[in-house]
Amino acid sequence: MTGPGPNGAGAAIRRSPRADRLTGTITIRGVEDGDIAGLAQLWLDCDLVRPWNDPRADIARARACEGAEILVGVDPEGRVVASAMLGDDGHRGWFYYVAVAPGLQQSGLGRRMVAAGEDWMRGRGIEKAQLLIRDTNAKVRGFYETLGYGVQPRVLMARWLDGRPLTP
Repeated sequence: MTGPGPNGAGAAIRRSPRADRLTGTITIRGVEDGDIAGLAQLWLDCDLVRPWNDPRADIARARACEGAEILVGVDPEGRVVASAMLGDDGHRGWFYYVAVAPGLQQSGLGRRMVAAGEDWMRGRGIEKAQLLIRDTNAKVRGFYETLGYGVQPRVLMARWLDGRPLTP
């Protein structure tokens, strides 16, 4: 799914005519070295990256962590067209960077990526999956609601450790 655009709205979804046919041929697997450039580009294409997020650093950090995994959806030509970064904090599973290439959105591939992530969590004995989305991102909120996710009222508090002011 895409993140919010500059005005908080998701980018327009344009699914190619072959999207429904193609998504059945997507292989979901763990990220490999050769996927990194395509994965970083997917996140940029889906507007998930913010100025303070270096996608390559986030990929490297997740790959170095025993409690994390990055799943990628790869098309028959080897292109990364979907992703889900997963984390295990010892109590819950977390979704990050769930993305589907703009031309394949609304094809069921996002559902497949979330299901694969939930399977990874179940395999680790995790009983609860969580994720954060920007409150302005109604499209993505609706997507997760169709999968059975709901809002749990919480107060999110944060602090930049280098002292800069909080970002929206």
